[in-house]
Amino acid sequence: MICNVNEAFLESCLNAFTPYADEAYGDAHKNIQVISTLYNIIKESGAREGEYRVCFLFNDAPLQSVEATYLKLYAMSLAKVELRSINLNGAFGALPNVAWSDGQPIELDWLRENEIELKLSGEYPHIDFVDKFPRFLQHIIPADNTRILDTAKVRFGAQLHPGTTVMPGASYINFNAGTTGVSMVEGRISSSAIVGDGSDVGGGASILGVLSGTDGNPISVGKNCLLGANSVCGIPLGDGCIIDAGIAILEGTKIGIYPEELQKIQEANPGVTMEGEVFKGKQLAGLNGLHFRQNSQTGEITASRSKREVKLNAELH
Repeated sequence: MICNVNEAFLESCLNAFTPYADEAYGDAHKNIQVISTLYNIIKESGAREGEYRVCFLFNDAPLQSVEATYLKLYAMSLAKVELRSINLNGAFGALPNVAWSDGQPIELDWLRENEIELKLSGEYPHIDFVDKFPRFLQHIIPADNTRILDTAKVRFGAQLHPGTTVMPGASYINFNAGTTGVSMVEGRISSSAIVGDGSDVGGGASILGVLSGTDGNPISVGKNCLLGANSVCGIPLGDGCIIDAGIAILEGTKIGIYPEELQKIQEANPGVTMEGEVFKGKQLAGLNGLHFRQNSQTGEITASRSKREVKLNAELH
């Protein structure tokens, strides 16, 4: 339900919240702070009809409005809900494609209609990008120990755990994707993909989303994993896994495991029974302690029990 906000509505809200008004500062009672600030703005400067709106969601239905979409994206980026826990179907259809200039959306049709006048008068806006989604940092203040070195690299609706570092270059984190612990991100985390604590997504590495070859299965990368530079991760990984640089591990990738390594892998994954010497990537999904590598002479991709501890540089997080 979407309602216009007016002075009378805000007065009613402030009256209802009177017992908590004195506590509304800092991180406490942000809702009261918003209502109070908005009341003062409208009281002093007025507001156009429909300029401010409030959105109420009573069920987790597919998205049909800009307001409902933004509400859910805020909840996701503020970590009020867990990644992949709410229904974001319909988000692309609900949001219009707009030009963004200094954090403000501009309708493309308006730009076309006023292009000549704006350019000849020297008032044509600097367009930062064109997209349905704004950028994460246009709306979210990250934790003190979170670093995002390029605003274009994180989309609104992503969720970053405190201590996450997002480097420039080939990195990117889509909406409904992100990190659940301290992580280094130098590659791509596609929509619905999740990276665990202590993991490193190497330069140019890519974690596939549900529309990118995972057969609809969302990918989670466990704790203390390493995705080497320009590698592709197309299956869920357990803890302590490594994908060497430049290789792609997909659901259908044929992966050889020698008998002595198979026994070690099973010991690291109690309750898992594995037979054979060649497995599809999908059969190894979610297992702990795997090290995927490629034989430089034969081209064979193999998996062995990982012997390397993945440890992030604490000074960088």
